[in-house]
Amino acid sequence: MADIIKLLPDHVANQIAAGEVVQRPASVVKELLENAIDAGATSIKLIIKDGGKSLIQVVDNGIGMSATDARLSFERHATSKIQSAEDLFNLNTKGFRGEALASIAAIARVDLQTKTANEEIGTAIEIEGSEIKSQEVVATPQGTSLAVKHLFFNIPARRNFLKSDAVELRHITDEFHRVALAHPSIAFNYYNNGSELFNLPESNFRQRIVNIFGKKSNEKLVPVNEDTQVVKVSGFICKSEFAKKSRGEQYFFVNNRFIKSHYLHYAVLAAFEGLIKPGTHPGYFLNLEVDPSSIDINIHPTKTEVKFDDEQTLYAILRSTIKHSLGQFNVAPTLDFDHDSNLQTPYEYKNKNAVLPKVTVDSTFNPFAEETKQARSSSSSAASNSFASYKKPSPQSWESLYVETPNAEVKSTGFEGVSFESEVSTKSIFDDTEDDLDTSAITFQLKRKYIVTTIKSGMVVIDQGRAHQRVLYEKFLRTVTLNEGLSQQLLFPIQLSFSLAEIDILKDIKDNLTTMGFVFGQINENIVEINGIPPMVAEAEVDAIFDELMADCQQNVGADGFSQADVLSKALCKSLAVKTGDVLDKLSQSALVNDLFACTESMVSPFNKPIYVTITENDIDKKFI
Repeated sequence: MADIIKLLPDHVANQIAAGEVVQRPASVVKELLENAIDAGATSIKLIIKDGGKSLIQVVDNGIGMSATDARLSFERHATSKIQSAEDLFNLNTKGFRGEALASIAAIARVDLQTKTANEEIGTAIEIEGSEIKSQEVVATPQGTSLAVKHLFFNIPARRNFLKSDAVELRHITDEFHRVALAHPSIAFNYYNNGSELFNLPESNFRQRIVNIFGKKSNEKLVPVNEDTQVVKVSGFICKSEFAKKSRGEQYFFVNNRFIKSHYLHYAVLAAFEGLIKPGTHPGYFLNLEVDPSSIDINIHPTKTEVKFDDEQTLYAILRSTIKHSLGQFNVAPTLDFDHDSNLQTPYEYKNKNAVLPKVTVDSTFNPFAEETKQARSSSSSAASNSFASYKKPSPQSWESLYVETPNAEVKSTGFEGVSFESEVSTKSIFDDTEDDLDTSAITFQLKRKYIVTTIKSGMVVIDQGRAHQRVLYEKFLRTVTLNEGLSQQLLFPIQLSFSLAEIDILKDIKDNLTTMGFVFGQINENIVEINGIPPMVAEAEVDAIFDELMADCQQNVGADGFSQADVLSKALCKSLAVKTGDVLDKLSQSALVNDLFACTESMVSPFNKPIYVTITENDIDKKFI
């Protein structure tokens, strides 16, 4: 039998490895930014075009590479970060994956320019599909500039699976946020299609958070700091009143590396228990410093998931640390039964000495010397006069109030010619309505969640929340399609704060929101002014609606205008629909049932969930057999 096992060529093996390393343009951004950080750069520039499909370029001022290192960096399993297998369990660097640059070069056109501090000229290399096209000397500043062009140009199937430019750009922005937050001591610049999105100077951790998520985020932050033998916890958590329904601003960093950990996330939720509403998530920016030998970061190709030696201890420390910070900064109420709050010294008087009060006494004061006989005589005469002037009224005087004057003349008032309309009686209208409701009560509410109504073949049980979602969804779609949105002007405009990434999303969906009835004023760097809202939207719900809107749009909005309107309609109907527990009167129940069955699709909600079930008379009869 002939041999059937063969070694794959290098370019094929690199393309297979690229499937693990490069899922989308954001994966390339992560690898290149981490390599620039490991090179000791103090300033990094990220340049993106067309959502990373046309160009991803990272320019740094690090140590650079020699001509030999520049050539070897694109070979498989070539790295300067580890020397032996034991180094894998004591990692203090980031971009140590030996297949990263080789995999990227296998599926894109790569231009590399690099120079070290000791060399006068640098090296330029051009690679296309793992094949080196040219290598020459070039005049370039110290550091490295690596440009990845036309990603997946030789794998059209992978390129077709990429999302729209807007979606890919948001994934790139997420990766940029994670790297920039982990390294506030490094300056970052982020450009997209020639426009600057972020200019982050060198700063501390709190300033870096504010520079990324806006000035309004400064008031949300509560410091967290605890140093133990197992882990050192530092960073910030957001106050409970700023908890959102979407998981947005949640970042864990272990040894300056972003990770995802559901176990540690539940530790944060346990610390916020009782302080946030069900279904909402707190924001946090937490740095954990542990012994590198106590974690394993090679359990996932993207290295965002790690394995801790002692997760239970980390859970307990993190939970108690956050609860301590919440109590220390008066975010959470504290109970102390042995302490009287009335006896607590105010903070501003804590270091001040008490001053003894001074009392002055008038020794010449004699209260009996002021009483005179004249005062006594005047008071007694006044009392006698008042007693003398009192006369007991006649017992029959009250009857005169009810005696008619027999010869009373009615004075002319000049209104003899004035005629008055008879009062319109509305009693019969209300009586008829109540009788109709009592005699034709075909709907009733069950458990404040379902509406039960009768049909010819039996009865229908309707989920009130899903039914209202369907009604609102089709109403919003019809409004956007026909451009018939109504708006209610606000007496006082509402100002909402957003991050730069959310402002970019809002500009994309602004036209469709305006069609639905929202009226926008000025849109500054982080503040959006809203001057009008649709009539069905309550003013108090605007902030929560836009929070859910941003969360949905970050994942689902595409370049297509119709799909964008569809996502906005789904987000708004989910926020504005009646919820489980809302009490509906008879008229509201009937109106909801009629509106539901007037929809073009009444069986499923906008999220493809059943709205009602039908129980026929035969189904009921079977229960009594």
